[in-house]
Amino acid sequence: MTIALLIPALLSFVLLGAHFLHHGSMTLMAAALATPLMLLVRRWWAARIVQAVLWVAALEWLRTGWVLAGQRMDAGAPWLRMAVILGAVALWTLGSALLLETPRLRRRYRRIGRNDSNLDQASSA
Repeated sequence: MTIALLIPALLSFVLLGAHFLHHGSMTLMAAALATPLMLLVRRWWAARIVQAVLWVAALEWLRTGWVLAGQRMDAGAPWLRMAVILGAVALWTLGSALLLETPRLRRRYRRIGRNDSNLDQASSA
């Protein structure tokens, strides 16, 4: 079940890697594809770093959509379908970041030595 909650994040990073590859940035592509490896570290900070990168990735998708829509409008080309697709990719990426807040993944990436009863109470509320 845990892997099913992580699959959207993995797909988000593959899409981000493809985006950077399309723009010719091998370094950013490699970073995007390597970031999910942090999820193998079962520490709270690893999950938070991955989550923060997903938030930034969603902003990148929105920025890209904004730039491309402007370019297409200036050229008189259709832009709405592209904007909807990139908006959906941004929402997918945000959703995959939010999945890291599910009770199962919060337990997996909890702080060591922290009072887990507070975490369980917060997740059941």
